[in-house]
Amino acid sequence: MSSNKVIVSGLAGRYARALFDLANESKALEKVEADLSKLISMLDESAEMRTFVSSPIYGRKEQISAVSAVAKLADLGDIATKFLGVLAANRRLNILSSVIAGFSQFMSKHRGEISAEVTSAYELTKTQLKELKKELMASVGHDVTIDAVVDESLLGGLTVKVGSLMVDSSLKTKLDNLAIAMKGVG
Repeated sequence: MSSNKVIVSGLAGRYARALFDLANESKALEKVEADLSKLISMLDESAEMRTFVSSPIYGRKEQISAVSAVAKLADLGDIATKFLGVLAANRRLNILSSVIAGFSQFMSKHRGEISAEVTSAYELTKTQLKELKKELMASVGHDVTIDAVVDESLLGGLTVKVGSLMVDSSLKTKLDNLAIAMKGVG
């Protein structure tokens, strides 16, 4: 029982929806998605860029000028470049990551994909992710996009969340459940 509606809320959700609609009308969804992927990579790799987009100390003109330079450096298309300019002009660069995440959700829905959040104690290999994706697709009957997260506190195993369904096979949960059961004995 999955919902057909994508829920992306707040200001970031409104920007994500507007960007998705513009890209869709312009038949440029894949190009915009690729451009946003470049931006996420740049944010992941550059502490300076993360500071720049999140810091309120930079003025509107500085932000507009800087995002123009970033767009040129990253060879972003027209839609992504203008979108960055709008965020900078509206002093909303601090929500860039959330807007990109929202856009990704709209793209997944557009493709008919279901998103699965997988948390593991260690980073999964490409082979493990491929096998897990195959298993999830077989069980839910749809294409699945996996959002993999590492949480070393799990000790081992996985937690998988698809929609409202969650499967927790982590060693931490098993040990916690054993500790609870042991308290009742004796």
